[in-house]
Amino acid sequence: QEYLDFRKERSRMLLSRRNQLLLEFSFWNEPLPRQGPNIYELRTYKLKPGTMIEWGNNWARAIKYRQENQEAVGGFFSQIGELYVVHHLWAYKDLQSREETRNAAWRKRGWDENVYYTGEWDPLPSAWTPCRGPPALTSLSFPFPVPLIRTMESRIMIPLKISPLQ
Repeated sequence: QEYLDFRKERSRMLLSRRNQLLLEFSFWNEPLPRQGPNIYELRTYKLKPGTMIEWGNNWARAIKYRQENQEAVGGFFSQIGELYVVHHLWAYKDLQSREETRNAAWRKRGWDENVYYTGEWDPLPSAWTPCRGPPALTSLSFPFPVPLIRTMESRIMIPLKISPLQ
């Protein structure tokens, strides 16, 4: 009875729910426990159908440019649920180190050649068109041709004390 009461109460608060079964890209590091404090950025990309292999091939080459600072936590793609969805999880000490690390990656020859094509880049703010989404999240669509991406979201997360990722 307690569980049924909980479910009834939860249904009053829950607006929607979506589930995905994710698989890890073989070229990413396996997520391991980390000492903190860190913030985490979860970048979610909804790809155009039929582009997952091409995405994986580009990122398999590009990820080596982001592994020296250990900020690459994990890369996953949907297997069940909404398909053609990719999640990248990055760790940073703070928002300033996030900006510095991302800017440094763009100065490395090779990063731009592999990632620019997939659409994962930071153009001038006027080139982005905001989409509707929760206020705590950045959701973007691309008003110009990007070969692989339909939409993306970026979330900054702070781990709970019980998380192995600190």
